[in-house]
Amino acid sequence: MSKKLHILLPAIILLLLLAACQSPQVQQENLTISLTADGSTRQLSLPAGSSVAEALAAADLALGQTDRVDPPSYTILSAGASITVTRVREEFETQQVVLPFERQELRNESLPAGETRLVQAGTNGLKEITIRHVLENNVETSSSEVSETVLQPPTPEIVMVGVQSPFAPLPIPGKLAYLTGGNAWIMSDSTSIRVPLVTTGDLDGRVFALSPDGRWLLYTRKSTRPADQEINTLWVVSTSGQSPAPINLHVANVVHFADWQPGQSYAIAYSTVEPRADSPGWQANNDLYLLAFDGKTPGKANKIMDTSPGGIYSWWGMTFAWSPDGASLAYSRPDAVGTVDLKKGLLNPLLEITPLNTHSTWAWTPGLVWGADSRTLFVVTHAPPAGLVSPEDSPLFDLTALSLASGANVDLVPQAGMWAYPSSSARRKEGDQETYRIAYLQSIFPSQSETSRYRLTVMDRDGANRQPLFPAEGLTGLDPQTAVWAPSPLPSGSDFAAVVYQGNLWIIDAISGQSQQVTGDGLTSRIDWK
Repeated sequence: MSKKLHILLPAIILLLLLAACQSPQVQQENLTISLTADGSTRQLSLPAGSSVAEALAAADLALGQTDRVDPPSYTILSAGASITVTRVREEFETQQVVLPFERQELRNESLPAGETRLVQAGTNGLKEITIRHVLENNVETSSSEVSETVLQPPTPEIVMVGVQSPFAPLPIPGKLAYLTGGNAWIMSDSTSIRVPLVTTGDLDGRVFALSPDGRWLLYTRKSTRPADQEINTLWVVSTSGQSPAPINLHVANVVHFADWQPGQSYAIAYSTVEPRADSPGWQANNDLYLLAFDGKTPGKANKIMDTSPGGIYSWWGMTFAWSPDGASLAYSRPDAVGTVDLKKGLLNPLLEITPLNTHSTWAWTPGLVWGADSRTLFVVTHAPPAGLVSPEDSPLFDLTALSLASGANVDLVPQAGMWAYPSSSARRKEGDQETYRIAYLQSIFPSQSETSRYRLTVMDRDGANRQPLFPAEGLTGLDPQTAVWAPSPLPSGSDFAAVVYQGNLWIIDAISGQSQQVTGDGLTSRIDWK
């Protein structure tokens, strides 16, 4: 053996030993699967361990965004497996659908019973709907409506139906507006002369106020949008002329306050809230705006007060009241009453009030009104408890007079009730002096005044000559409301106040105490008289 072979032999032996240590190589086999797609089935031969995604790639088959594959693309295939591809696509179709008009009936006591009169002809509306069709392998499997747009809302047919009642006509001063069945009506000079002002059927009654001269009605309408987006909208309508057209003031979400400023050329003050899904349905802004109105279009709203916390229970909100001369604005909130500095937009508290703990999702706001002299405020105050309960839980409420000239306050009517709602007559001549009277609601059960009914009572401005008027003792009392005085006495000396009793309008003579029912449909909810 040569020297060279002697050297190579150990190396060859080492290589053979290393080769013997390696694991034996297994020949990888292919597997056959079936693939069904686009209306045909074919066989595929794939390496063992292939996934569904790899099978689709091998077949050069692309999936659309909505296509389905069974089994899922990450599945590892075995011999004989089947893959099914379902082609899924969407088609959208638009259709126009007629919206049939509704028929609305207005009960009118100025027409004989059974007689009808067409107030407004009905017209159908039109809406466009978009339908989504789902097709699987060119076969429709489902369809659904995905959007709807009202192209033209239907106009309801409004028919006036006579329900004439046997109530005798009563001469009245000025104009008396009333809200019945979501519509606004007005009487002028006599209760027998009744004219519909707004017949949309959607007035919510939160605002219902005649202008000082009686020529315009300010009111709110329920919004057509969801309540957690918009509660209502603010409108005005003329009280004269044939079929006056309502004017949208482009103001929304007015819950507590909107009213005309006396002595001004149609200026409207209002406060707003923010809609909420949870109770009570809003979060008060406690703001204040003044909007000019020229009798045709709304002007620019001037902000008097920014959004503010508003004291205790600020989420509920505050309300306001103009003095008869239009120079001052009072405010009322659950813990205080006072006046508003209209130039600086600040509150000037005059009387702190113990807030009522209602143990619920509403708050009590003191009722207040200016006396006709514009120097006195009449306020419902939360009185101290008689028993061992906390001041916030006291069930007692007094009617108090607050002098702006001296700052003094006097409790005129103890235990009047939480819904006493005072109202002041206009100035009346008594001999050589001018005076006025105060109407308020007296709780029949003062210690349970939250749920009690009430009796209309009038008194002199100093609390003297207190006289219960309506309804008579023993009859069902009034629901909480603010009585409305006539703008002036009649030549006969009668001095009228109006209330809503059991859904109907009643007029009471504050001098004689006589009362007369005016409407009989049982749907009246708000009134104003100018």
